[in-house]
Amino acid sequence: MTVSYYTFGCKVNQYETDCIAELMERNGFVTLDDPMTADVVVINSCTVTQAADVKLGQLLRRVRRQNPDAITVVAGCYPQAHGATELINEADIIVGEANKTKIPELISDFLANKEHVCEIPPHQKSEKLEEMSLSKRAEKTRAIIKIQDGCDRFCSYCIIPYARGRSRSKPIEEIEAEARELALQGHRELILVGINLSCYGEDLGEIDLADAVHAACLSSADRIRLGSIEPEMLTEGIIRRLSQEEKLCPHFHLSLQSGCDRTLERMRRRYNTKEYRKLIWLLREYFPDCAVTTDVMVGFPDETEEDFLKSVEFVKEISFAGVHVFPYSEREGTVAAKMPGSIPKAERYRRAEIMSEAAKIGEEAFREAHIGKTVSVLFEHEKDSDFHQGHTKDYLMVKVPKIQDALWKEIRDVKVTSCKDNCLYGEVINPTAD
Repeated sequence: MTVSYYTFGCKVNQYETDCIAELMERNGFVTLDDPMTADVVVINSCTVTQAADVKLGQLLRRVRRQNPDAITVVAGCYPQAHGATELINEADIIVGEANKTKIPELISDFLANKEHVCEIPPHQKSEKLEEMSLSKRAEKTRAIIKIQDGCDRFCSYCIIPYARGRSRSKPIEEIEAEARELALQGHRELILVGINLSCYGEDLGEIDLADAVHAACLSSADRIRLGSIEPEMLTEGIIRRLSQEEKLCPHFHLSLQSGCDRTLERMRRRYNTKEYRKLIWLLREYFPDCAVTTDVMVGFPDETEEDFLKSVEFVKEISFAGVHVFPYSEREGTVAAKMPGSIPKAERYRRAEIMSEAAKIGEEAFREAHIGKTVSVLFEHEKDSDFHQGHTKDYLMVKVPKIQDALWKEIRDVKVTSCKDNCLYGEVINPTAD
């Protein structure tokens, strides 16, 4: 049978879809890119925003309309957080977060019985991380390793703890083994991801995120990169130990959400701007010229104009290498959804535009600081007929004129000569393979 996959949301979801696909392949399924012609369509869902929910519904209806004979599988955050009621007429198999590895078995059950399957066991405080590992990521330069899942923080706007459950971590020996196998399969960069990555190891005892990074660095991969990090568990001790890992990329996506203390408190974030600023100083002390990127939310309930402007000024002060700005989106079932002082949507989008313009100052300055420098670039699949392209260790896109048919998965030194359209341009210094 043929199967097609569709992934909504974060890199954690991407990793899980890759693991599901590997399991399906072992069970004889053949992957197709087009969900409208496959025998089975597996959708790994996200429910961070209402927009993600809408897109899921649209995709399901389109599959039902254009490929009515397909077996449809919906997995992940949406059914775990909201149940199966809204999916029952569109999906044949519905699974939550705890049993994605059972999908091949559930498809077999459906084929045998022709009965709707719904398995969404509730999260338990003592539950363990579902056993998943990836041996390869076909046709990808980078490979993702999920080392942590869940979150215990319960920010007032966030539904993820209800969808993903409590924080739990992958054992160190499993990280080391998975990293080693992925590197042997040719992946030169490994990305460690989690729902709340900085909480790694809390449930395992005397280990933390630095131990996980060290385990991955024992592989033959050239680069190790971290996914998004929450600030509250990042200490100077961890940062110092991370700085001792030569393979670790100096790129830190440190979630901010707001640059106003009053808003952070209402969000139930466990830090203030003073503490966040100190972390930035520490990162830049131990990793000179590192890239610090972030997320910023605008239009949170009761965010006054003064609160918003404080947030704008804080973003300008920090001068991030990249900022993902997004307007607040109500999520039913969260504390914030019931808060007074809702900001009109038009105002949320106005603030998002202002914040994005403010963020560009730091983003452009960071890119332009690379002009004249020599950077190490890991090249990716060719997407441009005139240029090879890849990313630096601090995750800036670089393009160089074509010098041969392909540079995929090669690492070259590039002299940066210009910056245009959010991209660096330059020339390869070492034209032969490394």
